[in-house]
Amino acid sequence: MNREYHNWYSPRLERNMELLIFGHAGAKVLSFPTRDGRFFEAESLRLVSVLAPKLEAGQLQLYCVEGLASETFYSKWLHPADRLRRYLSLEGYLLHEVLPLMALKNSHPCTIAHGCSLGAFYAANFAFRYPHLFSKLCAFSGRFDLTLEVENFHNLFEGYYDENIYFNTPCHYLPNLSEGWQLHALRKMEVVLAVGKEDPFLENNRFLSRILRDKGVWNSLHEWEGRAHQGRDWRLMAPLYI
Repeated sequence: MNREYHNWYSPRLERNMELLIFGHAGAKVLSFPTRDGRFFEAESLRLVSVLAPKLEAGQLQLYCVEGLASETFYSKWLHPADRLRRYLSLEGYLLHEVLPLMALKNSHPCTIAHGCSLGAFYAANFAFRYPHLFSKLCAFSGRFDLTLEVENFHNLFEGYYDENIYFNTPCHYLPNLSEGWQLHALRKMEVVLAVGKEDPFLENNRFLSRILRDKGVWNSLHEWEGRAHQGRDWRLMAPLYI
């Protein structure tokens, strides 16, 4: 299997950024790590292994990026507004550095956004904000409203709220999305959500699914037994949905 390591200085983030590429052809998958994961997480969790048949057959090509959770939503030493600004710098890196690399290396028309746990939020928010760039979203065990407080999960903005938080919280901005290019592009996207029946954010996934249906956006919500929020669960989900 083709495996490539890339590392370059990002002027938007003012730091070096690393990524891994697996596979040589097929639909391009932009894969985000979990909160504590890094660009090599998909490999260490053996998601690459379970996708190997599709990767080796040229059906998929995986691009695994950094999520910078400790510099964005979990950087408690920063004001919430600054956490969002850092996240938007990451978005700029993805838009203007990673996606062009993907297009340069692979001309396949299908691009998929994928992530697990916090990575599911990254994938969903990015795909929903720029739906014209994606054909499919696969979000596993996601939390799509970082202001929610459920179980031991807290509001990641500590009660602070501004325009940037609104426009980066799918469950807030999608209900108010009016007819236009963004909604038109969303209706062309395949959206796959998978979450455990005992996951604390099950209702959040159901809410997002209803929002999308109300907007005429086709989506499938798969509810798995138990919490289904670990690598062993995602290894079962990945070959089914990606």
